[in-house]
Amino acid sequence: MKITSIESFVLSDKLKQSFYFSQWEYSERRICIVKVTSDTGHVGWGEGYGPATVIKAGIEHLTPFVLGQNPLETETIWSIMYRRTLDFSRSGVMVSAMSAIDVALWDLKGKILGQPVHLLLGGKKRDTIIPYATGLYFTDGCKLSEMLFKEAKLYVEMGYKAVKMKVGLGIEQDIEHVRIIRQAIGPDIKLMMDANHAYNLREAIQLANAVEQYDIYWFEEPISPEYYSQYAELRSKTSIPVAGGECEYLRFGFQNLLNSKSVDIVQPDICASGGLTEAKRIGVLASVYGVEIVPHTWGTGIAIAAATHFISNLDAIPGRLKAPNFYLEYDRTENALREELTTTDMVVKNGEIKISDAPGLGFELNEEALLKYTMKAENGQLVKSSSNDLK
Repeated sequence: MKITSIESFVLSDKLKQSFYFSQWEYSERRICIVKVTSDTGHVGWGEGYGPATVIKAGIEHLTPFVLGQNPLETETIWSIMYRRTLDFSRSGVMVSAMSAIDVALWDLKGKILGQPVHLLLGGKKRDTIIPYATGLYFTDGCKLSEMLFKEAKLYVEMGYKAVKMKVGLGIEQDIEHVRIIRQAIGPDIKLMMDANHAYNLREAIQLANAVEQYDIYWFEEPISPEYYSQYAELRSKTSIPVAGGECEYLRFGFQNLLNSKSVDIVQPDICASGGLTEAKRIGVLASVYGVEIVPHTWGTGIAIAAATHFISNLDAIPGRLKAPNFYLEYDRTENALREELTTTDMVVKNGEIKISDAPGLGFELNEEALLKYTMKAENGQLVKSSSNDLK
């Protein structure tokens, strides 16, 4: 059994309305996905998190080393990719390229064996997961507070049991937005906040102390990810759990994060930090330190499916009679790529997602959407592909 082809695609869609967070503005959604085919005729799909065109180049660099390998040997292939990039890329975009191929290989392996990925990871330890709605970004206009209030209420009406908001516009404005959103969702809905490393330590402490009264479930990326000791100090000065890790790569990066006692919750992005093969190791590492794990998820239904299977396999630390809830990030911002590229039976119902038992990652890829959104290079520029470009 051999891998016969690896194809990567850059997909893009212009947003109807731009939105922004503490760092920059989004006017377009762009993602790199990869298709891995075996000589059995089975196909697996993966995606990488990060700059899509650079990830595509990384996939093309790795392709000669993966072609001809047995697709069932996911750990062996992962080691080949890791060794081929170790000297120049122990973190960053090349790891995202590895991650995309690895996720596709798990999807492919599941389809070849006729089994869901959660079974291949070791077994499904829960049937349902709680998705939290990631939204409440910033938009231009003088009625931002009113818009955030309405959006937050909408998530509650849709049945979400937890929501995550953005902060980072300035401490006083953040405090007011937290107050408004807590008012909108009421006392029973979990509320997380994400600064996308907008603040220094002094500011992060000030904001955390000011919003503790609003029952914040976690404070995500309050400080730039380089400052491990500052994360640890912030943890000692607030009762709000501190989360981070979407900027870490491989189990070695997460070992640094955990050794420094920086976070209460680690957030590896499966499509960036090493794929499902490495996420399994990161999960074991987190359990050694007794730290919760909630993957960061941003992209298409491929990334969501990968995270869902991974979370379904996680151990509850500590074990107890009434198991804790396990959460899945569920981006609700405008994203036609997420909505149209895949179909699955893993949908939100009554504030929960039921894990699929379909082979692989449990989704079907819409080839028409792939054609619709794929970009190609032409004279150094990215342009929309025609239906003939992918044949």
